[in-house]
Amino acid sequence: MDMGVGLEEEVEQSWSLLSWGASCVMVFGGVVPYVPQYQEILRTSNTEGFSTRVCLVLLLANILRIFFWIGRQFELTLLIQSVVMILTMLAMLHLCCSIQSTNRVSTRQHHITDLDVRYFWRWSRFEDYLIFCFAFTVMSAFVTFLFLNSELFVEALGSLAVMFEAMLGLPQLLQNFQNRSTRGMSVKMVLLWMAGDVFKTTYFVVNESPTQFCVCGTVQILVDVAILLQVFFYSQETRYKLG
Repeated sequence: MDMGVGLEEEVEQSWSLLSWGASCVMVFGGVVPYVPQYQEILRTSNTEGFSTRVCLVLLLANILRIFFWIGRQFELTLLIQSVVMILTMLAMLHLCCSIQSTNRVSTRQHHITDLDVRYFWRWSRFEDYLIFCFAFTVMSAFVTFLFLNSELFVEALGSLAVMFEAMLGLPQLLQNFQNRSTRGMSVKMVLLWMAGDVFKTTYFVVNESPTQFCVCGTVQILVDVAILLQVFFYSQETRYKLG
């Protein structure tokens, strides 16, 4: 009897340890893909291969996810992951602004206060991005607390958050298409995106997370595959041109 109880306790401890490890991977695993891209930008002093709109998509998605959590408390792990991802995207934007400021030839600068939609998310100062994030957070907070008792609104908020997150790779996909090249984009970043998205989607299914998260993970995997196909296609095209 004692042996059975002891074995059961060991299994529970092992499962708890495994669950804790999976939670840590969920929180910090999303940051890992941006490490090689950060290093690539630092090494080349060039931001052209990386779409900063990836940062926009993730900032919007994770700010909305935090307010979704307020309306519907799901795993605390996913809330912490959102905070960590917001800080990571701000770090990426800070680096891009610093590099662009160093490389800038023209003295003309663009700021959020110009209210020029042609230069939306192409501002010259990091502070402009902070102002936008602050304004979006305040607006989201106001609307959320206004309709917090509406289950329909909370579910719609969650769907909107994961819809933004599902589009994570889309800006990079479009920039690669526009450049007809994946030069300057870290392939390691995309591979880590894919590995993370597969793990994340599995985690959502196992933990019976809201359906929105599972759909989001599936869409992200498909976009990751499309970007990897671009890497193959454009590298083949370059080899053909060089003969």
